[in-house]
Amino acid sequence: MNTISTINMMNLNNMEKLIYIADDEPNIKDLIRSFLEKENYDVQAFDNGDDLFKAFNKKPSDLVILDIMMPGTDGLTICTKIRQTSDVPIIILTARDSDADYVAGITLGSDDYFTKPVSPMQLVMRVKAIFRRIDMDKKTPASQFLKYSDVEINLASKIVVNKSNNDEEIQLTPNEFNLLVYLMENQNRAVSREELLDKIWGFSAEIETRVADDTVKRLRKKLAETNLIVDTVWGFGFRLKEKI
Repeated sequence: MNTISTINMMNLNNMEKLIYIADDEPNIKDLIRSFLEKENYDVQAFDNGDDLFKAFNKKPSDLVILDIMMPGTDGLTICTKIRQTSDVPIIILTARDSDADYVAGITLGSDDYFTKPVSPMQLVMRVKAIFRRIDMDKKTPASQFLKYSDVEINLASKIVVNKSNNDEEIQLTPNEFNLLVYLMENQNRAVSREELLDKIWGFSAEIETRVADDTVKRLRKKLAETNLIVDTVWGFGFRLKEKI
């Protein structure tokens, strides 16, 4: 297949993806929609999160982009409400460059976070990366289990349990789950931050993001009652190990 045919096939695949955007700033909303539509995504834009949430309940989208500060219900609350029923990828937008907003968005289950002014091209790159990751996840064998120390993962049901505590389920966000799976699949070696960004989030090393380090921090807390820890390999990345 030549290059032009490959690009056309990718664009046809994009047409199957429905994206919802909620932002009360028309110029930002229209700019993002324009760039995504150029990639042949089906995009529906809303002036507030409440309208987006109503639409999502009627017809779930394949990805959601939410501004935090909007009339009516704020974006973080909408993110929480969507997460109660769906693992759809969510990207948070905000005009406030604060660590509190960043941590709140990631903790509530968003897949990434952008501070305004947003680079439309970079946002499109993130959207493509997220969809590539999802396509890779679909290739996972339905009956496969992973186990390391006292932590077991059911890849079909996406359930993680602590075997040493009566199979207590460990509640993970989609990014935390994907991170643990990748580290467990590569448990015999250290994994660099760049590799995690590429394999899990699909970001190139040139894209600056704290998402890997922040996700590791949250995963560590959720594994605190197990015998498994995410160890830092200073100046390189991370690896799994058992507590001594």
